[in-house]
Amino acid sequence: MSIVKSGSAAYKPLGKKGKGSISTETGALSNQPYGFNTRFEDGKGTNPEELIGAANASCFTMALSFALSDAGYDDGELNTTAKISLEKSDDGFEITQSALSLDAEIDGITEDEFEKIAQEAKENCPVSQLLNANITLEYRLNKA
Repeated sequence: MSIVKSGSAAYKPLGKKGKGSISTETGALSNQPYGFNTRFEDGKGTNPEELIGAANASCFTMALSFALSDAGYDDGELNTTAKISLEKSDDGFEITQSALSLDAEIDGITEDEFEKIAQEAKENCPVSQLLNANITLEYRLNKA
């Protein structure tokens, strides 16, 4: 089985003066603005790094949710943020890290079991596997 999802982008004119828009197949994003000012300044709109962050955070959180449920934990809440680092390099820019930060509340789980399940979810999330960057995970487990 193969699942294919799509996103699209347009950009004109070229360079720093250009303005772009991105859309997703589902319509969750429709002609959302992006450009130099939204990526490197404080312009209104989105940018590739925050979209990658949202993709990594959502993929990891869903993978962890399913793994916890498979381990017998069905009551809880997960909230994840992914901070994507874009750094200047000799050849331009490169994404060097996705830092996942997780707040979790899971009834009845031990710290050791949670750590094992969370690390496996981080490693096995399809978006994490796609990214060729250092992906870290920091979490806070709140016990009821």
